[in-house]
Amino acid sequence: MGGIFSVPYELLLGRKTYEIFAAHWPYAKDDPFAEALTNVRKYVATSSQAPLTWKNSIAIHDVPRDIARLKREDGPTLMTQGSSQLLQTLLKHDLVDRFTLLVYPVVLGKGKRLFGAGAIPAALKLVDSKASASGVTINSYERAGDVKVGSFAHDQPSADELARRERMKREG
Repeated sequence: MGGIFSVPYELLLGRKTYEIFAAHWPYAKDDPFAEALTNVRKYVATSSQAPLTWKNSIAIHDVPRDIARLKREDGPTLMTQGSSQLLQTLLKHDLVDRFTLLVYPVVLGKGKRLFGAGAIPAALKLVDSKASASGVTINSYERAGDVKVGSFAHDQPSADELARRERMKREG
């Protein structure tokens, strides 16, 4: 985790994740990570006009416009954690350049989708991969252009494939 937070960054959070963080990190006095999170600038996607009380927090109300503007500026990396609804908006507007995914070796059942219906298809390339002693993998992917599709189809379909196609026509 130290490597992820070793580069200059600012946080981009959805309102729900912000509220979870703001109720915890300012009060975690013995954790050096808490001080870093409190001092970093935090952009919070929210429709509320209520004040953000955690130090260095800035409300953003038009995510596509405001994030596109921030990305054009010469500032540090914008890092998002959690914020699943915000992430769907970012994906819908093609505003994500890099994914760093932490995969924990547990199965919890049904969860939230990472890539929802509005995500713009894009190819990704693996740029870094690490595994912890406990089995957590940290994989970083960057955009790699358009999706390149392939096919397993033979130049001449087999008799089984022709029969399958006919069956599909009949079954609808």
